[in-house]
Amino acid sequence: MRALTTHLLYLHGFRSSPQSMKARKVMAWLAQHRPDVQAWCPQLPPSPTQAMQMVAERLAHWPDEGVAVMGSSLGGFYATWVAERVPAGARAQLALINPAVDPARDLSRYIGEHTSWHDPEDRFFFRAEFVDELRTLYCTHLHRLTRYQIWAATGDEVLDWREMQAKYTVCSHLPAPAGLHLVPGPDHALSDFDLYWPLMAQHLGLLA
Repeated sequence: MRALTTHLLYLHGFRSSPQSMKARKVMAWLAQHRPDVQAWCPQLPPSPTQAMQMVAERLAHWPDEGVAVMGSSLGGFYATWVAERVPAGARAQLALINPAVDPARDLSRYIGEHTSWHDPEDRFFFRAEFVDELRTLYCTHLHRLTRYQIWAATGDEVLDWREMQAKYTVCSHLPAPAGLHLVPGPDHALSDFDLYWPLMAQHLGLLA
């Protein structure tokens, strides 16, 4: 039996932050039920390369066992890279929420200045070279699929759940709580997150 998780990484999406609804709910739950877990939800820089360098440097100090990673939207794409490319992520349990499948294609339309969803005063510039950086982070092959748990909302108004299903199709045959979970609705934010959190927490090794 896998030991309980001791370290949790949460990666937010494009224009998001540690103040996102899901990130705050996870951190609040940990504070109440698993205060022993070392949780980290960094504010990611707009450069994908810099973001993943920052994450890899932090995870280099984490143990080889007891690590879990959550990622939402672009953070789901990043979480996949962490699991496949970072030593500390090689054995991590993963929960991906409406993960971006091809962010290089999708975000090429958003080159320019943006504001954070949670702080309109926080402005950043998404540069053309960041699209190429996203291409270099794409993971074609996935390993140890039982680590993966994917939540794809059919009502996602931003990303196509069918692409998520195709990307992680091999996970659809895994027994719960791992595998691909198709959620009938509600939206990109997975606003009924509370309904699915118990299964996520179980898969991430946060429940005894």
